[in-house]
Amino acid sequence: MNGTSRCAGRVEVLHRGQWGTVCDIGWDMADAAVVCRELDCGEPVDTLGDAPFGPGPGPIWINRAMCSGSESTLKNCGADGWGKRRPCDTKDPGVICSEVRLVGGSRCSGMLEILHNQTWMSVCDAAFDQQDAEVVCRELDCGAPVQVLRAAAFDKGDAQMWTQEIHCTGNESQIHLCPTSPSQENNSSHYSVGLVCAG
Repeated sequence: MNGTSRCAGRVEVLHRGQWGTVCDIGWDMADAAVVCRELDCGEPVDTLGDAPFGPGPGPIWINRAMCSGSESTLKNCGADGWGKRRPCDTKDPGVICSEVRLVGGSRCSGMLEILHNQTWMSVCDAAFDQQDAEVVCRELDCGAPVQVLRAAAFDKGDAQMWTQEIHCTGNESQIHLCPTSPSQENNSSHYSVGLVCAG
């Protein structure tokens, strides 16, 4: 809630038909990873304390989340005090998810996909360059780019092709902060770009 997109904001959970918040005690990147996965928003970029997205209404449903980071939903994580309304001087944690992912390889290598209008789309290799790769690898906390895989490295697969060209300077913290322009290429000849990051 209250973020710039559905993949960034204050963490809230629905429990017994009512939306409530999470106590920020012990809240970490493993917990954030589960939230990003559950929302289909890519990898966690940051987890923020001190209620950066404002305080939430309703009860504190999760007193202390204890996620390993591999769970598919927050409700599958262990918790100290699920719905027990224990006292918590909470600051309602916020999460920022990447809205970008690498698929078909590891967390730090694969075909690049970007979340656009709630749909994961592949990125055309035609205008993707080293500066764009630097932003993606940094955003995913995967170190520096090792290789940009073009043309036949990956075919279009099942994902729809994103019709924008990305123009990063290389210094942006997230790929969605880079300027874009409509693609000048013929869509029928597009291949999806693949990326290998050092991490």
